[in-house]
Amino acid sequence: MELVSRTAARKGVLIVVAAVIWDFGGVITSSPFEAFNRFEEERGLPRDFIRRVNSTNPDSNAWALFERNEIDTAGFDVKFLEEATALGHAVRGADILPRLSGDVRPRMVAALAACKDVFKVGCITNNVQTGHGAGMAGTSSKAAQVAGVMAMFDVVIESSKAGVRKPDPRIYQMMCEQLAVDPADCVYLDDLGINCKPAAMLGMRAIKVGGVDQALAELSAATDLIFE
Repeated sequence: MELVSRTAARKGVLIVVAAVIWDFGGVITSSPFEAFNRFEEERGLPRDFIRRVNSTNPDSNAWALFERNEIDTAGFDVKFLEEATALGHAVRGADILPRLSGDVRPRMVAALAACKDVFKVGCITNNVQTGHGAGMAGTSSKAAQVAGVMAMFDVVIESSKAGVRKPDPRIYQMMCEQLAVDPADCVYLDDLGINCKPAAMLGMRAIKVGGVDQALAELSAATDLIFE
């Protein structure tokens, strides 16, 4: 059954949106790339060097293996160091992991709550089982805050548990199956274009999150909900 937003219902307009699906790190929380850039400045590394390591051999590098739970923390530390060194700078994976937890964005959480009142909501996050990752928090207070947000979703798919990670189309299809929705009736938010492309190819309305104001404006246009 198609759902109608409250705003659209007052206009008598049917909004064909059944679900809003969210990335976590860089969408619900601030981007880990901001922390990576600060680390690079501290170490005198080229800007976006960590991002370059992460994007080299993206299906088989340390990040990919870690997020699919195919290597443990020690294995990630060693493999990331090998990959970073090959690109010109010796950086241990263990030095990067503490930089992954971002700060929860209150306006995005409020938007999630508004969407949950009307639509099904899901979260697809690339993470690791050891407690690090874009959706993970490094302190007990942050962990509690993240857990509270995670509890708002109808379905959460974590790459480390599913054994598949974005941008593999299967993880988006898994979400649609678990939410019992058609991809064409979904809105998807992610801060990485590479992760938005498979969603769009499946028929979702993909929103690349570049900032809170921009994301909420596009989400409002897609759902006909009004966000503060």
